[in-house]
Amino acid sequence: MLQNTGKLAGKTLFITGASRGIGKAIALKAARDGANVVIAAKTAQVHPKLPGTIYTAAEEIEALGGKALPCIVDVRDEKQIGDAVQLAVQKFGGIDILVNNASAINLNGTLETPMKTVDLMLAVNLRGTYLTSKLCIPHLLKSKGAHILNLSPPLNLNPIWFKNHTGNPLMPDFFLDEAEGLLQNLGEQKGLPDSGKGSTTSSISGPIAETFNIIKGILNPDVVKSTGGVYRFDLSGEHAGVWYIDLKNDAGSAGCGEPPVKPDVVMAMDSADFTKMFAGELKPTMAFMSGKLKIKGDMTLAIKMEKMMSMMKSKL
Repeated sequence: MLQNTGKLAGKTLFITGASRGIGKAIALKAARDGANVVIAAKTAQVHPKLPGTIYTAAEEIEALGGKALPCIVDVRDEKQIGDAVQLAVQKFGGIDILVNNASAINLNGTLETPMKTVDLMLAVNLRGTYLTSKLCIPHLLKSKGAHILNLSPPLNLNPIWFKNHTGNPLMPDFFLDEAEGLLQNLGEQKGLPDSGKGSTTSSISGPIAETFNIIKGILNPDVVKSTGGVYRFDLSGEHAGVWYIDLKNDAGSAGCGEPPVKPDVVMAMDSADFTKMFAGELKPTMAFMSGKLKIKGDMTLAIKMEKMMSMMKSKL
């Protein structure tokens, strides 16, 4: 992570979707410089499946030395954006940086994506970004160091980004709590290999087995409680086989073969990429977007797996 330079001290950042994910990470980084942060996001009350609210984010920002202004904002609502902009100007004297981070997503293919979902994505990702920028620009023009940062991967139309799902390539951040049904169905993809109950593993030794031995060593009730999911890994390549991690029951378990209960998430990838991913050499987001990792099931739980990977980095 880049070191803080102090250049954002006293600057005001207006960040959409800043109650969690990438938006909040940017907010916390700016807070360490002593910046003012407008948390323009939808989540004002605790969500049953997603962490954080605009108010908890504000507490974290101020604990790091920044100043926070939590504002309830749906980027589809012109009045809510306008009110938040005016509050920001009244409290902090202006706006220096706009971060258009809020996004709505769907990781299914074109034929599986209903127009209602397409309309949602266009309203948030396109219209919301345009509208927020339009309302902030009059104040940005008064700043000596104005910037607009649009978070919108991918940066080009290379097929590597789109070949698996053309609905939308963005990973979850802000709008998962809006699209009803996405929490359980997000990331559902056709064509994943079906290992079945009779699947066998070519070997229970080697790099995959070593990785799972490390996983077993870090399992504890706290990890299980904070995750609450059962994962199955369908691995191909040199060390092909089926493995599982149970982060839902008792103190957790992991091993070779089918999980003891029906998995919440099925991940399919090459065994070499699996080892790299858990060693921190391959980012899960990049693996997914490049097609190296295919996911079926609850995408929210899939993302939680990154926490375990970060715990393993020092042990691999």
